[in-house]
Amino acid sequence: MTLPLLPARPAAFALALTVLLAGCAAQTSTRYPSLLPRAIESRSDAEPETPIALADPEPSTDSALAELNKTLEQTATEFAPAAVRAERLANAAKGDAPGGERWIAAQTALAELDGYRATTSATLSAVDTMASDRITAGKPEYPAIATLQTAAEAAFETQSARIAGIAAKLPGA
Repeated sequence: MTLPLLPARPAAFALALTVLLAGCAAQTSTRYPSLLPRAIESRSDAEPETPIALADPEPSTDSALAELNKTLEQTATEFAPAAVRAERLANAAKGDAPGGERWIAAQTALAELDGYRATTSATLSAVDTMASDRITAGKPEYPAIATLQTAAEAAFETQSARIAGIAAKLPGA
């Protein structure tokens, strides 16, 4: 026995199918959300650019920086001949045993260089403190502080490298 493909009442089936299809077609497009971007999607989530505030000249800061710069330059000027002397003494003490007269003279010269480096380090620390105090107080960056900070860091690194090079020539104690 075969089943018929169409229902027994084709008119009723056609009517039901028409009603169902008419119901789908009767929906308006206003029921569905628009595919256009919403207002929240058109805004930018990027951080707003804030203008960089320029620091006003401060005579007290400028005078302190001038003193620190003077100390840094004086230390660098005194370090150079002391380093030449220490290197000469270290070369002379190359073959000596630790505790010998030339070795002690070279170590004494290295200690003098360490004193100059300590002064440079103290200057760098003072400049770093000035910079951090400005940041803590919410003041804008002061370009002269950054410039002196860079110079002090470079001087400290140069002095440290020179001292390490001279010390490497001497046998350990």
